[in-house]
Amino acid sequence: MEEKSMETKRNLNPKLLKQIRRVEPYVPGEQPQQKVIKLNTNENPYPPSPNVARVLKEMDADRLRLYPDPSADVLTETLAAYHGVENDQIFVGVGSDDVLSMCFLTFFNAEKPILFPDITYSFYKVWAQLYRIPYECPKLDPDFRLVKEDYYRENGGVIFPNPNAPTAIYEELDFVEDVIAHNPDVIVIVDEAYIDFAGRSAAELIDRYDNLIVVRTFSKSRSMAGMRIGYAISNPALIGYLNDVKYSFNSYTMNQTALVCGVESVKDDAYFKESVEKIIETREWAKTELTKMGFEFPDSRANFIFATHPKKDAKQLFEELKQKQIYVRYWGSSRIEQYLRITIGTRAEMETLFAALRACLAAEN
Repeated sequence: MEEKSMETKRNLNPKLLKQIRRVEPYVPGEQPQQKVIKLNTNENPYPPSPNVARVLKEMDADRLRLYPDPSADVLTETLAAYHGVENDQIFVGVGSDDVLSMCFLTFFNAEKPILFPDITYSFYKVWAQLYRIPYECPKLDPDFRLVKEDYYRENGGVIFPNPNAPTAIYEELDFVEDVIAHNPDVIVIVDEAYIDFAGRSAAELIDRYDNLIVVRTFSKSRSMAGMRIGYAISNPALIGYLNDVKYSFNSYTMNQTALVCGVESVKDDAYFKESVEKIIETREWAKTELTKMGFEFPDSRANFIFATHPKKDAKQLFEELKQKQIYVRYWGSSRIEQYLRITIGTRAEMETLFAALRACLAAEN
């Protein structure tokens, strides 16, 4: 008997359907179970700090029978010290997605539309639809850059990543500050998932603007995507409102293991910086190699490159690489249907990718 399709499984009584909140879900990158060269979800190719491995081995499993500290003090205090802020200026969650979702729920409640770019992290649209938040998406310019003047108009809040995803473009701090300054009466969220590969952080502006929230993650530069740790930096008032929503939603968001591993990762700053520097060096080399092959791309300041080739269809190239057990990210969406997002892997992984790309391009000729 053939398995029923999802549509058939969801064929409910129309009266029931009227009571169900339905959204178009976010589609994550593929997570293949077989051994492949995985350059499609912007994971760090290097392991987390050796201190993380050590604390995992030393952790007493008996602790897992107890609920974790709902305030996550051990991690918030460590992050506060690292960033030079007070403990009540840090909010932690289960990955930056959890933190961002809480921010949408807490701060975007006006009848006016929130603003985020038309080409950006696609989860923003999902959360807006899920929480029934009106939104508008100002278009990036032809070079995929934010047009700051588009964010001067009346709105219910602003959010954008810096560097942006999937374009990898970083806007300098004065650009970011200009957007914040033009929106004093709404919350501005700067999503800095990739900031450690880029430049100055908007966290420098926290004390200057009471409407600013900066969101960070351990998933990229700290090699802990599988642990799910994210956090926000802001003023005590906004962090307090976030905690109010968290405690009304789920008090125990961070598990015991994530808390202790997160602390060890932050403490090992030398390892963190070394790992980030290796990725930046590989990224700059990768730009040169891709250019030699005729690829075009915005200047990347993240741990990935957003590339197109004028003589090769992106979807075809995506499929050919997949056949060679090399995974990159392809969307096929409007304006970016000819682009692939390529995560920066190890030097060896990138060499394998480039050999495959050269073979694909040679076959085209």
